[in-house]
Parts: sequence; structure tokens; C-alpha cells
Amino acid sequence: MAEEMYKKYRPTVLEQVRGQDAAVAMVKNWVARNAVPHAILLTGPSGVGKTTIARILKTLLNCSNIDYVEVNGADDTGIDMVRGIRDKMMAAPFKGSCRIYMIDECHALTKNAQNCLLKALEDTPKHVYFILATTDPTKLLNTIQTRCTEVALKPLSTKHIEDILAYVCKKEKLKISEEVLDKIVKCCEGSARKALVYLDQVMGLEDEEEQLNAITPSSMAAAAFDLWKEFCAPKPQWANVAAVLRELKDDPEGVRRLILACARASLLKPGSKYAARAYLVIDTFRDNLYDTGAAGLAAQCYELCTGVGR
Repeated sequence: MAEEMYKKYRPTVLEQVRGQDAAVAMVKNWVARNAVPHAILLTGPSGVGKTTIARILKTLLNCSNIDYVEVNGADDTGIDMVRGIRDKMMAAPFKGSCRIYMIDECHALTKNAQNCLLKALEDTPKHVYFILATTDPTKLLNTIQTRCTEVALKPLSTKHIEDILAYVCKKEKLKISEEVLDKIVKCCEGSARKALVYLDQVMGLEDEEEQLNAITPSSMAAAAFDLWKEFCAPKPQWANVAAVLRELKDDPEGVRRLILACARASLLKPGSKYAARAYLVIDTFRDNLYDTGAAGLAAQCYELCTGVGR
């Protein structure tokens, strides 16, 4: 599988970060003065550069991969995770000059976990940096907010999103119509990541109408695209597919049709390396789900991943 666009084109230096001039200037000033705060709070909507800036800081602070710990507070909300960090943070770095703990969606931590994190922020040794990121700082304890230096990121402007799409299309030699690009800009809500995810969704579709239909600000299109990508792998992993299905709240029949649209486009694309896989997907998902619903979709996905029933 080709690398996803938003990962492939994630900025690796501050000069590549678009639309966040104030935040970039602040970070550059810290680095120039050798005065990077040991507790940083990155706030802003999804897909605008919070994780990107954290990873760039990792490089600027000469933090090795083994000493950089990135966790998602939405997945691991409990106090045990924070206690684990507190237990290890006093140890010297394995390699490089510091340890960095990056906690994404930190607002999702339980109150007890946040109180434990506050204690870690109060006792932070000189070789440790905490970088917290959140889309909803109002759910954080006020004492945590006051312990951190906040860097506020904002949604990207229409011009910045257009520039990013133009750059990626040029690099990838993609010919996408202005109408499709305009819809991506309108639907991405100022999120560079979301814009590149939409671009990923349409790049394999030859028909402009299919491309426009694939750009929908709903979880249905995203789920169908995630399933299609997994189905294109040499050995689709049922665990990955099941994870997508568990989060799916939309109409299963609609998802099935979107999967078929992706498969059809790949099958008809000249020289497509996924043609055989696309045929198998079409064959597996040919029956509608009006009677079986979510269970039927799960069964079709399981059959494709495991070969059961064939």
C-alpha cells in the first residue's frame, strides 16, 4: 500500500509548517534562546499541526526515538498510564539530550489521571519535556493549563489549503479538476490532514462525479476508504478491519456501495496493480445489506480477510 498523503507530506521542519506563523515564530524564538518550556500545551482543531510541531520539537531538542513517547489520551485515559510516565521520567535519556512525553487529546484523561499528570508537571526534571495536545482545552484542569505554556493553532485559511493541495498534486503528478479541489477545500474545515485524506480518496477514481461523491464530510466515506485500503493489502488484517467496523455508525449499505465505487475505479484504471484485488472485493460485496445490515457488512469483510465461505 502506498503511504497516506498526510503522512508522506507531513512537515519535518518548522519552515514547512503552513498557516501557523505565530506558533512557528514562538517555537523558533524558544529554540534560538535555548529556552524551550518543559511543559507545552498545543491547542487547536484536528489536523492543523499539533502533532507535527511536537515531532519537530523532538528533532530540535535532540531527543532520540527511544526517548520520545507519544500516547493518545483518548485511547488510554487512566491513571496507570500517567503513573507509568512518572515512574520512568526521572531516568536519564537512553540516547540524546532529553526525554519527551507527548500526550495527544490530553483532555480525555480522567480527573484522577489529570491530577497525577499535574504532579508530574510540578516535579519535571531538567531532561524531561511534556508536550500536551488537545482540541478542547476547557476540559483540562485549570491547574494543568497554568503549568503549561500554550501554543494556540488555528484552522488553515482557504489559501493555505489550496497551496498545500497544489503542491501535493504537482509532486504526485495528479490531474484533479478545479471543482473537485474546491470541494475538498470547502469540506476539510481548515484541516490540512483532512484535505490530504480527501485527496487520497479521490486520486484512484477516474470519474469526476465519483470523486465529488467521495468527498463527504461524514464518517461513512472515511470508513469505506479505510476498509478499501486494508482490502488492497496482500494480506488484509481482520483486526484492522474490525476496528473500523466497531466505530462505524453509518448505514452499512451506504458503506458497501462506497467500497464498491473504490473497487470499480481501481478495476477500470489502466495498469492498476490492484485490479485482481478489486475484482475480489466486487465479488464479495455484490449482495446488498438491506436485510442483514451491520452484521452482513461484518460478514462480508470477514470473508474477504479470511477466505471463509469461498
